[in-house]
Amino acid sequence: MATPGSLGALAAIAVTAATVGSLHTLAPDHWVPFAALARAQRWSAGRTARVTVLCGFGHVTTSVILGVVAILFGLGLVTAFGHRVESWGGLLLIAFGLAYAVWGLRRAAGARLHGHVHAHYDHVHDAARLTPWTLFLLFSADPCVAVIPLVVAAAPFGAAAVAAVAAVYEAATIATMTVLTLAAWRGVTALRFPWLDHYGDAAAGGLIAALGIVLLRLGW
Repeated sequence: MATPGSLGALAAIAVTAATVGSLHTLAPDHWVPFAALARAQRWSAGRTARVTVLCGFGHVTTSVILGVVAILFGLGLVTAFGHRVESWGGLLLIAFGLAYAVWGLRRAAGARLHGHVHAHYDHVHDAARLTPWTLFLLFSADPCVAVIPLVVAAAPFGAAAVAAVAAVYEAATIATMTVLTLAAWRGVTALRFPWLDHYGDAAAGGLIAALGIVLLRLGW
C-alpha cells in the first residue's frame, strides 16, 4: 500500500524526469537537424512535427529500455555502456550530414545540367523517403543516459511507477523537441534566397555535420 512518503518520493522522481527531459532537449542536436532538413525539403509544419515526434520517440524509448536493463543487470554497467553509445552522437551527426550534403550536391548538379532532377536521383536516392527513417535510426542509437538512474529509482515502487516515470520523461522530451523544432522551422522557412533553394539539401547536410563537429569539440 502506498504511503504519503512513497507517493512524495515518486512525485519527486517524476518531476525530475520531466525537468531532465525538457532541459537535455535544449541541446541543438535535438532540433537543428529537423529544422534544417525541413527547410531543405520544404516540409510542412505538420510533417516536421511528425518526423520530430517519431525520432524523439526512438531516442527516448532507447533510453528507457537501457533503464529497464539497468534494473535487471546493474546500473553501473548499463550507464557506462550508455555513455559510450551517447558519445557516438556527434560522429553520427557528422556521418549523416556529410552523406546528405554529398547527395544534395549531386542532386543540385543534376538539376543544373539537365534543367531538372534526373529520375535516377528521385527513384533510387529519394531523400524525402529515406531521411526521416535515417534520422529515426540515428536518434534511436543516441540515448540519453540521464534517465537511466531515474528509471532505476522508480523500480522499488513497482512496474506501474517505472512506466509512469518513463511516460513523463517521454512526454517532456518529445514536447520540447517539437516546440523548439517548429520554432526554428518557422524562422528558417522565412529565408528566401535563390541559392538556398538550389543548394538547400547540401547546406542542410553541411550544417548538421558542422553541428556534430562542434559537439565533439565540446565533449558532448
